[in-house]
Amino acid sequence: MIGERTHEEYMQQALQLAEQAYQEGEIPVGAIVVANHRIVARAYNQTEQLNDPTAHAEMLALTAAFNYFGAKYLPECSLFVTLEPCVMCAGAIHWSQLGGLVYGASDAKKGYTCYHHDIPHKKTFVTSGVMATACGELLQSFFKRMRR
Repeated sequence: MIGERTHEEYMQQALQLAEQAYQEGEIPVGAIVVANHRIVARAYNQTEQLNDPTAHAEMLALTAAFNYFGAKYLPECSLFVTLEPCVMCAGAIHWSQLGGLVYGASDAKKGYTCYHHDIPHKKTFVTSGVMATACGELLQSFFKRMRR
């Protein structure tokens, strides 16, 4: 269909936001919310800038989407995020009844799948590993830089 983007094209948009986070000294995670093939919300991690441990890219993008639609449920939306959501973010994804979750790199230490695979809502379609290498390399570069 004309006008539709692929998962990779949307993830590239999220990755650009993650790069912005990287430049600002934040853990480089970016997220976008898509509805009807249109990006309706964008965010990146801002935990340091806002001095708020809940200011993850996913939480900020979901909040922007709730405000955009004036609704607390997002069944027609998909969230694209560069890193597997943590349990907190997966819980928010569950409660939002999000239609789709697409993430890049897996998080073997703090990702929601370490704890429970069924945290996103049962109606949420989950796709993992989209541009995982590029997403993971940006994270590795950030933490390598931080250890110097």
